[in-house]
Amino acid sequence: MLANLNYVLADAQKKGYAVPAFDCVEDFMVRTILETAEAKNSPVILMSLRHDLEEGKGFEYISGLINTVAPAYDIPIVYHLDHAEDFDFIKKAIDMGFTSVMYDGSKLPFEENVKNTRQVVEYAHKRGVSVEAELGHVGGMNLDGSKEGDSQLTEASDVKRFIEETNVDALAISIGTAHGVYEAEPVLNIERLKEIREITDVPLVLHGGSGTPLDQVQETIKNGITKINIFADLRIAMYKGLLEAAEKAEAADRDDPTPDVLFAPIKNSLGKVVGKKIEQLYANDRV
Repeated sequence: MLANLNYVLADAQKKGYAVPAFDCVEDFMVRTILETAEAKNSPVILMSLRHDLEEGKGFEYISGLINTVAPAYDIPIVYHLDHAEDFDFIKKAIDMGFTSVMYDGSKLPFEENVKNTRQVVEYAHKRGVSVEAELGHVGGMNLDGSKEGDSQLTEASDVKRFIEETNVDALAISIGTAHGVYEAEPVLNIERLKEIREITDVPLVLHGGSGTPLDQVQETIKNGITKINIFADLRIAMYKGLLEAAEKAEAADRDDPTPDVLFAPIKNSLGKVVGKKIEQLYANDRV
């Protein structure tokens, strides 16, 4: 069933777990993630990026697929727009059936971030859609492999005012993670997270969950993180599955493997990672 962030993160905050948020593109990703989450009795957040929604009929295809299949599953499913910076694009996503959106004004001056976030919140809340914003900035790697820029830690002193002036539903904070594949092992600033947690009871979000050492990830959950974004680890899993599929096709000496045989190693590799992430975030058996 479709839900918004307020529905799933309230339970996660109360019971001390984090809801996994997976960026997904094609139908086999959506199906594998949802089937695995349902098998694990876990709520799940499916996320889409502008990069994929604007390609061809991506908006119609991906949002149409998720809105059609979600009611068939007996778990809460949030359909979330990830890292959007344009108000008109966010409005289109809401019109296309997204139940949650993220406005990312993290590169902007504080006042402008507040102003724009508040505008998104006012529009979204009237339509029952939840809003995530970002304070501080999580850098790392862009999807094309270019460097996004350095991360800027969230200033705890800014949090209270930001939340009061925007009425945002969830807040992504920067405590040392990065997007993409890490060039060096991160060391998260758990003390900064504790400071922020003391200031607000709004659900907190951790971006850059792929590749972050498990002990540090679980420490963030113990200190208030309720949503963790994951994408790079999924891409790595699919690539490994793709290599296995190619090897099996070559071993079978067949140029025309059926789609189920061709995609099976990719789906299996992806499903294993999704299931493992769900368990590591303590999200299994929560439905």
